Amino acid sequence: MRFLDEAELRRRVDMRSAIRAVADAFAQLWRGDADAPVRTPLVDGHGATLFMPGRLGARTTGLKVVSVRPGNHARGLPAIHAVVLTVDPETGIPEAVLDARWLTALRTGAATGVATEWLARPDASTLAVFGAGAQAEAQVEAVAAVRDLTEVRIVSSSGTSARRLADRLVERGAVPRAVGGSDGGAALRGADIVVTVTDSPTPVLNDTDVEPGTHVNAVGGYTLAMQELPTTLVARSRVFVDERAAVLDEAGDIVTPIEAGVLTVDALVELGAVVAGDRPGRQSPDQVTVFKSVGNIVQDLAVARLALDRGDRGRAD
Repeated sequence: MRFLDEAELRRRVDMRSAIRAVADAFAQLWRGDADAPVRTPLVDGHGATLFMPGRLGARTTGLKVVSVRPGNHARGLPAIHAVVLTVDPETGIPEAVLDARWLTALRTGAATGVATEWLARPDASTLAVFGAGAQAEAQVEAVAAVRDLTEVRIVSSSGTSARRLADRLVERGAVPRAVGGSDGGAALRGADIVVTVTDSPTPVLNDTDVEPGTHVNAVGGYTLAMQELPTTLVARSRVFVDERAAVLDEAGDIVTPIEAGVLTVDALVELGAVVAGDRPGRQSPDQVTVFKSVGNIVQDLAVARLALDRGDRGRAD
């Protein structure tokens, strides 16, 4: 059985290849060529531990365990830890264990990249990001992989972490210009693409600040108690999801508008249906589109399969 740590995964997989792999995984899930049962959470006073089994195609079966511990920041530890175990589908023999903390950020970013590629306007160039935690940098990298960004605006509650992230993005050449602050309204003015990557129980932005033609990726909330987007924004948008069953079980951003009677289950379009060519994506330049993701195992298995198949060949172009 092989073990791939973060350093080895970084050598084998880059964001662009992860986006392609996750796009294909979404299409397979939509076509019924993959299984992603609703995950099992264990929640206590420390945080949540999530267990996610699944299958992707004929070659990859596995399980992901991810723990989220917000209190780890005070201990100087990462808030998210995760591993992925893959097994041989035919024999059941364990194949590999992958350190999935970085993989989680990569695949979550890749899902945003897929959604942005298919749903954002082709000329979209300004990105606003709400949240500056562990997932935010990969979100920017993913959007930059599918759109030519001219400016990134990072928003955090105090602005301090947002400014640090903005400086880091520019220093490493990820984007040509990035600014950080705490004014969400200012960040949304003229923004073509929005990413929310927080665990907030209340909306982090105002509906009236989101301009026509904007594409919004809501990827932070993963429980019914979390809601990053205003109900009124979701109600006026064309809504896409990573998987309908999962968001109905876990996403406050979706369930709250449904319970309010302003969104229907039938209105939810799975992103895989768009990638597969079975459903349309954006239908007009002025349409507001929302992609809500809670994450699922096929994203992890897609990146894991990519890394395992590449072996010692290193990163591809």
